[in-house]
Amino acid sequence: MLGSTIPFRRMWVCMTTFIIRRILYLIPTVFLISVISFALINAPPGDILTSQIDELEQQFGSAAERQIANLRERYGLDQPVYMRYIPWMRGILTRGDFGMSFSGAYGIEYRPVADILWERLPYTILLSLVTLGFTYVVAIPVAVFSAVRQRSFFDYVFTFLAFIGRSTPNFLLALVLMFFFYTRFGWSLGGMFSVQYIAAPWSWARFLNFLQHLVIPVIVIGTAGMAMVVRVLRATMLDELGKDYVDTARAKGISEWRVIWTHPTKVAILPIVSTIGWMLPMVFSGSVITAIVLNLPTIGLVLYRALRAQDMYLAGSCVLIFSVLTVIGTLISDILLAKIDPRIRYD
Repeated sequence: MLGSTIPFRRMWVCMTTFIIRRILYLIPTVFLISVISFALINAPPGDILTSQIDELEQQFGSAAERQIANLRERYGLDQPVYMRYIPWMRGILTRGDFGMSFSGAYGIEYRPVADILWERLPYTILLSLVTLGFTYVVAIPVAVFSAVRQRSFFDYVFTFLAFIGRSTPNFLLALVLMFFFYTRFGWSLGGMFSVQYIAAPWSWARFLNFLQHLVIPVIVIGTAGMAMVVRVLRATMLDELGKDYVDTARAKGISEWRVIWTHPTKVAILPIVSTIGWMLPMVFSGSVITAIVLNLPTIGLVLYRALRAQDMYLAGSCVLIFSVLTVIGTLISDILLAKIDPRIRYD
C-alpha cells in the first residue's frame, strides 16, 4: 500500500512542479509578445486621427489642424510608443482597464476597449467551444476508421473530403452554404440572429434562432481544422498500426477495436494534441475573413476593423488576448502530452 502511494505522490508533485514551471515561463513570454505587438501596431506612420483627417476637416473647417493637435495631446497620441505602452499595461494589470477605443473619439465620443470586447466575448467563446468540439469529435473517429479500413471506399471518400476541406477557402465555403440554405430552406443565416431577434430579449425562440445561425459558422470554421486533423491522424495511425506492440496486443486476445483505441490511437493522437496551442486562438478569432462574410460579432472582426482605423489600444488588446490564448493553448498541450505519453519527463 505504502509502495503504491509513494510513486503516486511523487508523480503528483512532479506534475504540479511541471505545471508551475510552465506557468512561470508564460509570464515573460506574454510580456515580450505584448511589447512587440504594441510596437508593430504603432509602427505605420500616422494614427487614428490621421486616418480620419478628411472627416475632421469637414467638421472643424480651417481649425482642423489645431483640433487635431489638441486631440493628439488629450489622448496621448503625441507621445512616444513606450510612453503609451506603460500606462496601458499598468491599467490592464491593476484595474483591468484596456484603455479607450478612439474609433469614435474625434471630438464626439469614445468607448472603453473592455466594453467593446465584453460585448463580443460570450458569442466568441461559445462559437469557439462548439467549433472545437465539432472538429475533434468528428475528425478523430473518421481518421481512425479511415486508417483501419485503408484503401476501402470510405477511406477514399474521407481522404477526398479532407483534401477538399483543406484546400477550399473558408469564405468561399461560407458563401456556398449561405446560398444553399437560402435556396433550399429559405434561411438567411448571416450574423448570429435574424433581424427580428437582434434586439429582442432572450427567449426559447431567440435561442433556437441563435442555434440555427450557429450551423454555418461552426461548419465553415471547423472544416479546415477537421481536414487537418483527419490527414495528420490518419497518417500517424497507419504508421503505428504496423508496429510490433499492436501485434502483441492482438496476440493476447484483446478485441480489435480495444487494441486500436487503447494503443496506436493513444500514440497517434499526440501530434493532434500538440496543435491546440495554435488551434485555440485561430478558432477564437472566428477566422477574420469568414467573420466578415458572415457578419459574425467575434473579436477577430474587431481586430480587423481596429487595424484599419489604427485604433491602437483596441488592436493591441485584441492581439494581447490572442497571444495569451496561444500560450494558454501551448500550456494545455504540454500538460496533455505529459499526461498521455509517459515518455515525456516532468523534471
